Amino acid sequence: MAVSGSQRGPRERMVFSAAQLIRRQGVGATGMRDVAVHAGAPRGSLQHYFPGGKEQLVNEAVAWAGRYAGRRVARFMAGMPEPTPGGLFAAMVRQWTDEYETDGLLAGCPVAAATVDCAHETESTREAAAGAFATWTVPVAAALTDMGVPADRAEPLATLMISTLEGALLIARAEHDTRALTTVARELAPMLDAAATGAPRS
Repeated sequence: MAVSGSQRGPRERMVFSAAQLIRRQGVGATGMRDVAVHAGAPRGSLQHYFPGGKEQLVNEAVAWAGRYAGRRVARFMAGMPEPTPGGLFAAMVRQWTDEYETDGLLAGCPVAAATVDCAHETESTREAAAGAFATWTVPVAAALTDMGVPADRAEPLATLMISTLEGALLIARAEHDTRALTTVARELAPMLDAAATGAPRS
């Protein structure tokens, strides 16, 4: 999710910056001042745009992350000459391994970070995280259906793909190595491809 925020307005830059900081250091270590500095915005504008304070900003950053991940699915599909479920999962994983190769570090997923940090104590953030995961799951499931996966298996497999990716990312961050990510991409692909038993939708 390391994307440029340079073309965004001040409010959008702050949401983007919050997502980037949360994925790197978690919700607790991300302060409003940090977000303003990262976004290049006056600190006073935070109260203007986010009268609900940090909770509102975190929730909007989480929702943004879910939409971003969901939109990436179409890009991954378009980038494959012959789309397959395993190829889609490999592309989902590759965005993280590419980041490691480029930056030498792995930041996490802001949705997962907010879930771990806040879901037990802040109901609105738990709901935002659940909504973000759903926003991500829907296009993955639709892509699987388009590739011939039966409709009744598409959503469960989309959930499996996302939860496997999140778990592998956690291990990769702990190990400071992409081993877990490359492993799940390799091992899960045959099962995903085997699920595409029907003819792709036109």
